[in-house]
Amino acid sequence: MSKRSLAVLAVFLGGLNTASAQEWQWHGFLSQGMIQADKSNFINQSGKPSIALTELGINGAKQLSPNFRLAGQVVYLDGGNRYPSGLKLDYLFLDWALLNQLDWQLNAYVGRFKNQHWIHSSTRDVPLTRPSIVLPQSVYFDPFRDIAVSSDGLALKSSIDTSFGNFALNWSLGATPLSEQQTKLLLGDRVDGRSRQKYVHQASAFWQPEMSHWTFGVSLLDSEFSYRDASAELFYDADFMVQRFMLNAQYHRERWQLASELFQERMDIRGFIAPEFAIAQFGQGGYVQGIYQLSADLRIHAMADYFVANKDDRRGKQLMAMTQGEIPDYFGFQHSLSVGVSRDLAPRVRVQLEHHWVHGAARLAPVVVPDLITNRHSHWQLWALQLMYWF
Repeated sequence: MSKRSLAVLAVFLGGLNTASAQEWQWHGFLSQGMIQADKSNFINQSGKPSIALTELGINGAKQLSPNFRLAGQVVYLDGGNRYPSGLKLDYLFLDWALLNQLDWQLNAYVGRFKNQHWIHSSTRDVPLTRPSIVLPQSVYFDPFRDIAVSSDGLALKSSIDTSFGNFALNWSLGATPLSEQQTKLLLGDRVDGRSRQKYVHQASAFWQPEMSHWTFGVSLLDSEFSYRDASAELFYDADFMVQRFMLNAQYHRERWQLASELFQERMDIRGFIAPEFAIAQFGQGGYVQGIYQLSADLRIHAMADYFVANKDDRRGKQLMAMTQGEIPDYFGFQHSLSVGVSRDLAPRVRVQLEHHWVHGAARLAPVVVPDLITNRHSHWQLWALQLMYWF
């Protein structure tokens, strides 16, 4: 997490140490913008400019006692085809301070807790704490937004200060409910069954060496999903397994912020297309992102993003051959470059503008049964403008 994000979160959720146990601390955000992704279904089927860039949210926290805190957030989202729209509970958990010493803190989160395992996972739910309007899709795949933001279950978070630097250790086990809209977004519009996440098991470690501007991290993910078809007319019962290994690094100076995450992911599918169908492949991806602070209220950013669905088929030729040409090769990868600028117009008002140049369609929803009609172009572009206010 960047220093800027930490500072914003401190404002967002701060004041708890000085507040009495009887007080709630409330904060919120409102953001609206315009976005267009021509020649793709990333936002809509037409590729025309859209106002489907709405994010409204309110979060609160209450210190129940010296060792217990309750926190939650409700949001309303409209992102077009990027993720399910509507009102949703992002998180609601009990934070139990198991250990609070000078050089060692240990907390347990019970309920719908936030994902703490990736660089931007705990801040992607609030517009002003993200480095860009649209995060790198290799890691922060928008159709998985609700699944990746939080889980229902148990999490542990520990921070340890040593002579070698600070170590942050995280572990979690839970699952996220999947709606019918989420199922269609991931699998395809024609599915009429139900899917569920059986579990997601994650662990991560971050190390910031003493007196260093660098932070290094590693994270592991293991998750299983199931799909049970209602009629079995088009598709069949299926099980999906996702396993991810990820490395990350961050660099912070007064004006510079650099971040990168690289991963390899195993996807295993059994069933769905046919009862005996089975496939397993390893995808790879990652990004490099930089932010430069031109002044106190003006900053620019740039990002390069890379993703291949199968590391042994980086150009998608095997995918096209396996489907007898029905699925074009560019559905096997997605690479992009982007630039952006943001400016604070007032103490709690910010405007952000960015542009993306994209090659490929592997990160366009739906994933399993792709939209071949709308996504007929291997190259497409995306721009977004967003105005945000927080309180």
